[in-house]
Amino acid sequence: MSTTIWAVHDGKIGMANQTLGLAEAVAPALGGTVVEKSLVLRAPWRWLPPHAWLAPLAAIDPHGDHLAPPWPDVLISCGRLVAAPARAAKRVSSGRIFWVQVQDPSFASGDADLIVMPRHDGDGGANAFVTLGAVHRVTPARLADGARRFGPSLARLKRPLVAVLLGGNNRVYRLTAARLSSLIGQLTALTQQGYGIAITTSRRSGPGLATQLRQALPDAFIWSGDGDNPFFGLLALADAVVVTADSVNMVSEAAATGKPVHIVELDGGSAKFARFHAAMRAANATRPFTGTIERWSYPPLDDTARAAAEVARRFTARRPA
Repeated sequence: MSTTIWAVHDGKIGMANQTLGLAEAVAPALGGTVVEKSLVLRAPWRWLPPHAWLAPLAAIDPHGDHLAPPWPDVLISCGRLVAAPARAAKRVSSGRIFWVQVQDPSFASGDADLIVMPRHDGDGGANAFVTLGAVHRVTPARLADGARRFGPSLARLKRPLVAVLLGGNNRVYRLTAARLSSLIGQLTALTQQGYGIAITTSRRSGPGLATQLRQALPDAFIWSGDGDNPFFGLLALADAVVVTADSVNMVSEAAATGKPVHIVELDGGSAKFARFHAAMRAANATRPFTGTIERWSYPPLDDTARAAAEVARRFTARRPA
């Protein structure tokens, strides 16, 4: 019998990638089918802390996907905002659903069958599986497909090729004008040394950044959101990766390649981010970016496959023979 796996998220790309990545990794082990559920949360619930939601399933706006019978065998969700409706679905299903929560939601921790959480968020309890970084969708198959699809677009660039993954401002970090100017200067110097540069920006990068980059780096490949996303192609074809410090997701995805990953420090930070970056350096996956591309190797970080194996093990142990 096929196992139905719901991948539930709030539409944010970072949450979606973690949820789908884990669901897609679990599916082969369980003979499962993945169904993506992108929720739109309506007022007033989206303004309130999730633990205070009295009717979580009523918080789901019909303009997005819905959570309703027939219930899945496994529900994988990510982030605090979807934890409340995910827990409510498990309860309404009379416990039939095996609920996996990516990232510890705190208020619902004891209700999840398994919490997949990065080490910098804590150790969790008996129902926690701790990873080094974020789970994601980077796989050898996706990298190979990305190389095939975007190889022609990147063929004109010099080698060695450096992929630059730019984030931007978030709750704790700031990509200031001074830091950006310094980074552009460092990338310009790399081009003068014979490196090719391929850059992707994100929604956090701010308006006008792509134009500024194109003016400063006319020979670089720069993607700012138009057309197909070359992310997997860049990771596959690059010889090294430069990533801004603001994104656990992007750093974790880059480290899944086993290639040198250089971290661009930004203004700000937090204790959690400091713990994460320290752990990645200790794993020999990352080093600070000082304007120089270093060469080293390490086993690709495979948190997603490890977490998927634990989900499959616990689900199988719970399921009646």
